[in-house]
Amino acid sequence: MSPIDVDLKPTSHITVDAIGQPGDRVFYLQGKGDDQVITLLVEKFQIQTLALAIENLMSELREKKPDLLEASPSFVEDDMTLEPPLDPLFRVGELSLGYDPTQDLLILIAREIPSGEPDEDENALGEVRFWCTRSQLWALGRWGIELSSRGRPVWPSTGEPILPPGEFSPKNNGHKTTP
Repeated sequence: MSPIDVDLKPTSHITVDAIGQPGDRVFYLQGKGDDQVITLLVEKFQIQTLALAIENLMSELREKKPDLLEASPSFVEDDMTLEPPLDPLFRVGELSLGYDPTQDLLILIAREIPSGEPDEDENALGEVRFWCTRSQLWALGRWGIELSSRGRPVWPSTGEPILPPGEFSPKNNGHKTTP
C-alpha cells in the first residue's frame, strides 16, 4: 500500500475539535478543500503546541514583513465544528509550519505517527499538507487555545488534571474528596 500524500491547496476551511467528555476526549484536525475533507487524529498537547507555534510565526511575520496585509485571528465558534463523517486518515505524529512568501500562504504539514514496526520505512509514512491563509491558521491557533482550555480543571502548582471526586489523586495526599 502506498503512503497517503495529500496537498490540500487551497484549504477552504481548517479546524480542530474534540468529541467526548473532558478527560476522555478525542481530538481531530480537519481541513476542507474544493472537493475533499481530510480528517486526522491529534493529541491535545499537539493542538496546544501548534497554537503556540502559530502565535510565534505570526509575530515573526509581522516583524520581518511589516508590509503584509493585516491578518485576523478571529473565528466564529459555530464554524469551527467538524464535518461528519469522522473517518481519520491517520494519527498525527508530527506537525510543522512553513510560509511561502510568493503566495502569502502558510503551510501546516501533518505527518503520520510511525507504527513502531522495526522494518518500517520513514518514507512510507502518510503526509498531509494544508495550504492556508494567515488568517485561517491564526484563527485555528486561537480556537485551539480555547478548545484546550475546556478540559478538566488542573492543579495550579503542577498543571496536572484534578481527578473526579472519589478517585485517588496524589494531590489529595491519598484522601478522597467530597463533591
